[in-house]
Amino acid sequence: MESPALEKLESVYTAYRESGGSVVSLLQDIQTEFGYIPQDAVHWMSGRTGIPASRFYGVATFYAQFYLEPRGKNIVTACCGTACHVKGAERVLTRLREELALEPGQETTRDGQFTLEKVACVGACSIAPVVIVNHKVFGKMGPDKVPKILGEYGEQPDE
Repeated sequence: MESPALEKLESVYTAYRESGGSVVSLLQDIQTEFGYIPQDAVHWMSGRTGIPASRFYGVATFYAQFYLEPRGKNIVTACCGTACHVKGAERVLTRLREELALEPGQETTRDGQFTLEKVACVGACSIAPVVIVNHKVFGKMGPDKVPKILGEYGEQPDE
């Protein structure tokens, strides 16, 4: 790992050691520092804490809040629950994948602008099908609305 990454991990480890935190809090802090949980960070932290890497991975893969891969600047959530499915969610999801040029199994665009996640339900059945972009809800979606909505979140300057 490079020096800045090691410095981040060392500060996470120090905070953990001083507070007597848990694996969950360690993972949260790692994700806060990196935007996701890098494999190198897990192995480094495992060696430093004595907690097996398998325990870190077990927790990280159990909770949906943790990400083991980098995520895009814009998170696009497509609901595929029953109400959304019945009203055409699969067509919307297909159009999202096409517009974002995502290959099968790929979730994040190559430029890092978008991550597409498919979820079982967002609890907005009355406006199905639903797509959420960065916590903004778009209801009664159709494939034809996808380009306009994604266009609102196009290229953004780095923070």
